[in-house]
Amino acid sequence: MVYSQGKEFHIDLAKGEVGRYAVLPGDPGRCEKIAQYLENPRKIAQNREYVTYVGELMGERVAVTSTGIGGPSASIAMEELIHCGVDTFIRVGTSGGMQPEVCGGDLVIATGAVRAEGTTREYAPIEYPAVAHYEVVKALERAAQEMQAKYHVGVVQCKDNFYGQHSPETMPCHTWLTDRWEAWKACGALASEMESAALFITAAVRRVRMGTVLLVLANQTRREMGLPDVAVYDTDLAVKTAVAGIGQLIQADKNKK
Repeated sequence: MVYSQGKEFHIDLAKGEVGRYAVLPGDPGRCEKIAQYLENPRKIAQNREYVTYVGELMGERVAVTSTGIGGPSASIAMEELIHCGVDTFIRVGTSGGMQPEVCGGDLVIATGAVRAEGTTREYAPIEYPAVAHYEVVKALERAAQEMQAKYHVGVVQCKDNFYGQHSPETMPCHTWLTDRWEAWKACGALASEMESAALFITAAVRRVRMGTVLLVLANQTRREMGLPDVAVYDTDLAVKTAVAGIGQLIQADKNKK
């Protein structure tokens, strides 16, 4: 392992500074907003794309650490948080809808992810599925119900090339990109994002719990079909659901004891 003066090299944290639970936004700018839903929130580290706040929820320490964009940086954040003692994670982020019924403003709770990215290939053979932990999925579903949110539960698609999705015709391999996109839609993929596959596989390999809740920003499938496509950028509902999901898990863990 590579360490920097006793702290993790990238996230700049040491064991004992965080507890068992962590919320993982992609955007460093969202960390402070998420931390405000915890008691006694305080910023404890910032290095590169990794910003960490810590607070308390139901008597347990909860970290909020940004992962940056994409699988490589997300897996690094998870690996180093595991070194620091975290064993339960919820990603909260944004996505684009793929099925026509998945509208801007809806939530998507991921049960699994299409591994259309590169990070996970250096963890596990491609045949191994990227799936969320069952306990975290159920906790997020209960939380979404409490929030009276419109939500969907199912598989999401993860990629490395944002513009390969949004302007595939500009890519030399545009036919391959378009064919695969249509196949994922035909299989029922709900939404597209960039981090969950890497986090699910890393969590499986390291034997920790991981789940994802996403805000749907908009839906290019609806636009292509000529259907109304409302764009929603307020992540507050997804954030509240993620924090409530952590609360569900804390309570369940206490009940186990």
